[in-house]
Amino acid sequence: MKKSDFNYLLPDALIAQKPLPERDASRMLCMNRDTGQINDRQFTDFIDLIHQRDLLVFNDTKVIPARLFGRKQSGGKVEILIERILGDHHAIAHIRASKSPKDGSLIELDEGYYCVVQDRSDNLFQLEFACANVFALLEQIGHIPLPPYITRADDESDLTRYQTVFAREAGAVAAPTAGLHFDLAMMNKIKVKGVQTAFVTLHVGSGTFQPVRVEDLSEHLMHKEYFAVSQATVDAICQTRDRGGRVIAIGTTAVRALESASKSGQLESGFGDTDLFITPGYQFRSVDAMLTNFHLPESTLLMLVSAFAGYEPIMKAYSHAIDHCYRFFSYGDAMFLSR
Repeated sequence: MKKSDFNYLLPDALIAQKPLPERDASRMLCMNRDTGQINDRQFTDFIDLIHQRDLLVFNDTKVIPARLFGRKQSGGKVEILIERILGDHHAIAHIRASKSPKDGSLIELDEGYYCVVQDRSDNLFQLEFACANVFALLEQIGHIPLPPYITRADDESDLTRYQTVFAREAGAVAAPTAGLHFDLAMMNKIKVKGVQTAFVTLHVGSGTFQPVRVEDLSEHLMHKEYFAVSQATVDAICQTRDRGGRVIAIGTTAVRALESASKSGQLESGFGDTDLFITPGYQFRSVDAMLTNFHLPESTLLMLVSAFAGYEPIMKAYSHAIDHCYRFFSYGDAMFLSR
């Protein structure tokens, strides 16, 4: 298949610019991937769609305030988006400026902090920060890195709402958005119902928003993201299989973590970088159902859900969602794909 096969027209009015007042207030499009049947429901109905024998797998990554604003010594404005923190003093980042800074350039940040450009590789810059700890610096002067299709500036509400209630492993620069629908009340309902839960970590990178630039998908270079799957999660999945339950991934990032840990043909615990690119024809090894949001046209995430539920059913579902005015992307509505 080609990139253009995954294009669709979306009215700007359907791109959610802010979260709803309550996390669980979203709508949820449910589609059976075998029959193609579509139902319009509310996210609060999710508890009725899962069973005691199932396992829900969440991504526990935590979004860091990865956007910084600064000035070059010439006075020119600079916007920095941290891609990955390498240690107490170093990070890799995207830099937006009228003219890209050269190696050795000093960038002045808020509250007297500064960093120095050390190196550049393609579109990423390695930065050295004059501080005790980069994470602490970001907590003090960083901004929540809202996606580019959200056209407003971040505000105080984004500190909590662009973060899942179960986030604990700091490192993502974008939220695992399917998890944003869950509040503490829903998590408690899941526990009371006796449905098991497990966690993986995948630090979502800014590459998740980068467009596919080649028409031939075999030529696309997938961005790398750190993932970790524990032995406890592997054991929980094996137990779910033994009792005939479903492994339900909460979000495409949980899918990528589990499938990356299954590349040998068998799910194994481990950690590292993954550049797994899932397109139609891929054989899923570890995931039976998926909760996800609606994804950008021609994006790798749209290709992933098309691989999972079928290209034609997904495009039909997206057309239905547009016709019925679902809210799209990070702060938008949910989609449950099952069999």
